Amino acid sequence: MINFTVGPVQSSDAVRAIGAEQVPYFRTAEFSELMLENERLVKKFAHSTDDSNVVFLTCSGSGGMETAIMNCLTKEDKALVINGGSFGERFVELLELHEIPFTEIKLKQGKALKPEQLSPYEGKGYTAFLLQKHETSTGVHYDINMVSDFCKRNGCFLIVDTISTFLSDSFDMAALDVGVMITGSQKALACPPGIAVMVLAPSALERIWKTKCSCQYFDLKLALKNQERGQTPWTPAVGVLRQINVRLKEIDESGGDKAEVERTARLAQYFRNKLKEYNLPFEIFSESLSNAVTPLHPTTQSAFEIFLKIKDEYGMWVCPNGGDMKNTVFRVGHIGYLTEKDYDQLIAAFVDLRDKHFI
Repeated sequence: MINFTVGPVQSSDAVRAIGAEQVPYFRTAEFSELMLENERLVKKFAHSTDDSNVVFLTCSGSGGMETAIMNCLTKEDKALVINGGSFGERFVELLELHEIPFTEIKLKQGKALKPEQLSPYEGKGYTAFLLQKHETSTGVHYDINMVSDFCKRNGCFLIVDTISTFLSDSFDMAALDVGVMITGSQKALACPPGIAVMVLAPSALERIWKTKCSCQYFDLKLALKNQERGQTPWTPAVGVLRQINVRLKEIDESGGDKAEVERTARLAQYFRNKLKEYNLPFEIFSESLSNAVTPLHPTTQSAFEIFLKIKDEYGMWVCPNGGDMKNTVFRVGHIGYLTEKDYDQLIAAFVDLRDKHFI
């Protein structure tokens, strides 16, 4: 099976080799050294400040989203949240659950965030701003520079879910003045699921130390104290953290985050060019694309039926959608251990389905 989804994605041979090894005991100097190296490389690729910190949580990226809210926001905040799809909706649900006052800016599916949608909230006393840099469900890549400028003007603490876009699109945490950056092990890090990674700027650290977290397991004060010595408060996904270490060093040795973003961009453009070349009956759904994924609206067939055909008859996974987009949008990812030859096989499958009058 060739995996064109957006997580979990295909891993390199070196990452998979680690997964075949026995999981070692982790309360050791060796594991601490590995964890501190993980922190150093994540900070390097996120372009965070030297006085930022990184924590590694054993959960999915959604756990990182909730952790950020529980540790950095209180009922005294007044938050703005962008809801352009299922992951924006998740931020909304979490704010409601934790009783954080907020205003939702709801976007139509596939549509970008525009300046005129932010302008009504200028100077209105908002203290926090939450968004996905890339709304994975619709494939919309938001203008993070525009959001950052708004937050700087209005004194908003900025929480950014970069789960599907970290290492796929450029991101400079310090320049953007982001308070919390969240990502996950199974996206462009191309490791198995199980670890959420959070980069915490000094502005986040200040909030964390002042906030009483309502959950022991996700209390970042405990995570930060333990990470000082390269450890975690609880038993982590040790094997995945070792795989992350291998992957981060692969990226570093191959030119760093800039080279990884460029590699992903080349694959995305190669696939999009092939769609045009073969005049396939798909419309690109997003008006603001990330390198990470191409969201496609089929004009002749159910998106979910195409997902099933590609899986069952051609031995490949594309990424289906759920909810009201189940039959209208599927996605093709460009992250993970993929090559142009892999995309040639996927295009050939689409062409075959068209020739058989399925699409």
